[in-house]
Amino acid sequence: MTEVRPSRLQNFPISWFAVIMGMSGFSIAWHRAESLLELSVSPSPVLLGLTITTFAVLLLCYLAKAVKYPDQVKAEFTHPIKLNFFPTISIGLILLSVALLPYSNDLSLICWAIGAALHLSFTLYVLSAWLHQTHFEVAHINPAWFIPIVGNILVPIAGVGHASPEISWFFFSIGLVFWLVLLTIIFYRMFFHQPLPAKLLPTLFILIAPPAVGFVSWFQLVGEVNAFGRVLYYVAIFLTLMLLTQVTRFLRLEFFLSWWAYSFPMAAITIATFLMYEQLQLPFFKWLGMALLGFLTVLIAVLISKTARAVRHRAICIED
Repeated sequence: MTEVRPSRLQNFPISWFAVIMGMSGFSIAWHRAESLLELSVSPSPVLLGLTITTFAVLLLCYLAKAVKYPDQVKAEFTHPIKLNFFPTISIGLILLSVALLPYSNDLSLICWAIGAALHLSFTLYVLSAWLHQTHFEVAHINPAWFIPIVGNILVPIAGVGHASPEISWFFFSIGLVFWLVLLTIIFYRMFFHQPLPAKLLPTLFILIAPPAVGFVSWFQLVGEVNAFGRVLYYVAIFLTLMLLTQVTRFLRLEFFLSWWAYSFPMAAITIATFLMYEQLQLPFFKWLGMALLGFLTVLIAVLISKTARAVRHRAICIED
């Protein structure tokens, strides 16, 4: 009797959209490098096209899953960990709005408006779910919890050019305050409870993203690298150093789709470093930015290779 394999679409995880965050950040980082360092190569348009295509394919796949397997989508939407990855869709749109800004203001505005509105909806829903939950435990908390609430801090990057600054201040305020709240809870969980399971260890890199992105957003709002901006940037640098000193621990991990959690935070600190160089013109930030971009490029290449291999060997889109 022939064994019937479970549908890969049925087990298509919402965490796939973390790929869009990483690829969008990668595209933006390369565009910043091209213009700031006057590079002779310009891969960013190709990277952006690849990112948009990947986003469209993933969105179509997940919509097909929602139509054919609505119970599986509902299960993810009520899961204490998987729930936090639904806002990667709206964050992907917000990041695409930033990446599209140099090419089309209208397309950027459309992505930004849809992404910001959708992300606010996710924020309200997730926060309500947290407040009235009956089944979440401390063990469920991990840095992915930053995504739905702290993701608001991304909105001003393109938002200051698309709408009233007050809208950007609104989103930035939400992201900043809840970053501090959730950072405290997450460190409490890691210090005083069981370590994160291996599958979720890559999410530790998400710790880098809020201060790095917060620095870029703060600059967009105030127009200068001031004292508070420096605090955000150097906290991000410290967290990057802290995690990179543990690189051997991460290299020993089996590949999971959660490895894509490495990508966007590294892109964020790369972009923030190039911004520091642009504003302060200190050679240190130029060389650090180039080193980070090189590391990010190798990282993305490894992630794409490992993801393609995992898909080919049916190691992704399987039942947990």
